[in-house]
Amino acid sequence: MLGEYPISGRRAVDISASVERAVADGALEPGQLLPPMRELANSLGVNPNTVAAAYRTLRERGVIETAGRRGSRVRPKPATTARERIRVDVPEGVRDVSDGNPDTALLPSLAEAFTEAATAADRDPVLYGDDALEPALERAARAAFRADGVPDGTVAVASGSLDAIERVLAAHLKPGDAVAVEDPGWGSMLDLVPALGLRVVPVGVDDDGPLPDDAERALRGGVRAFVVTCRAQNPTGAAVGAARAKRLRALLAAHQEVLLIEDDHGHGIVDLPLHPLAGVTRHWAFVRSAAKAYGPDLRLAVFTGDATTVDRVRGRQRLGPGWVSRIVQRAVAALWASGAVDPGAVAASYGRRREALVAALAARGVAGRGRSGMNVWVPVPDETGAVARLLHAGWAVAPGARFRIEAGPGVRITVSRLASGDVDTVADAVAEAVRPAPRRHYA
Repeated sequence: MLGEYPISGRRAVDISASVERAVADGALEPGQLLPPMRELANSLGVNPNTVAAAYRTLRERGVIETAGRRGSRVRPKPATTARERIRVDVPEGVRDVSDGNPDTALLPSLAEAFTEAATAADRDPVLYGDDALEPALERAARAAFRADGVPDGTVAVASGSLDAIERVLAAHLKPGDAVAVEDPGWGSMLDLVPALGLRVVPVGVDDDGPLPDDAERALRGGVRAFVVTCRAQNPTGAAVGAARAKRLRALLAAHQEVLLIEDDHGHGIVDLPLHPLAGVTRHWAFVRSAAKAYGPDLRLAVFTGDATTVDRVRGRQRLGPGWVSRIVQRAVAALWASGAVDPGAVAASYGRRREALVAALAARGVAGRGRSGMNVWVPVPDETGAVARLLHAGWAVAPGARFRIEAGPGVRITVSRLASGDVDTVADAVAEAVRPAPRRHYA
């Protein structure tokens, strides 16, 4: 033990293990400063290089962070711990417009595609050492990427967008590196970055995507990666337009070593054109999920990128799950080939509901944002109060704290389950929920 610090050991591995135990047991709390390396070395009777090696191991594992002369401290608990609790329990009789799920009536039947895939698997089973990528899926993905202006690159498959993004980040970054993310942005992304031991740098978002001034500030500040949502941004519905894409490409071109990740999870449910940023930096990845258009349980995303990035991801993937089920890959390829989803019709269906809600809110003096996708973001003065009042009125919305870092308070409303007759009712409830409480006058 070292005074108030529960740290012991004479080897680097023992010192780092004692710190990890202390953090796990709560003896060392998030944000607590650790002793300077030389001071700890003197107290333990070891060489300062031994402590330096222990601290380096702890940084690499995301247990501690070092801020120059301010010393080393225990990292704050991963955001997932706090954000996962920011949810609304939906009582019986309350309509749930908080979950971000697609309209199940717009999802295709999977039976025929999986029957075909299973039959093919019986005839030609995939075994250890076989190719990880289904040829039909690769051909379809390449053709779709090319049609949307995404540069040619190696194609790979992951178990959903977040899996692909996590693997790409891990392929290039180390704990302590900074990642620029949208604010407000996808809650799971805001959880993932600190869980990997990386630092979050927020970038504001308007209807055209990341704000150029914020993006430039983050890039000049030394971020190692930048994650951008192309369309149907969660929670705001932003979509990167041609002018914004041109501006962002110019900014990124001056920072060639920044890893660029684009998330096109809205593919298949959005009718706005894609304006990709891919290829402007040395290392990049473009990720496209099947979840929103074909079903979240498919857990499949295709991605492409520069050869180094994709090769690293595929190499690490081989050491873990090995590959994404070829049966699932064959089924998705069959769904794509059969035209099981009409993207224009799906986009129009979500668009009618989204635009109707934004218009109804505007008619009641409430600003709502929702340029694309299945969500509407509503800035509110009192987030907690608005969520509670809406719940009392029979509507469960998603608290904005789940999606924001420095952005102002708001709530997210998913339009997937709204019928045309629901729009005015929801808008009335929101307008009432965000209205300031009347001031009381006392005699």
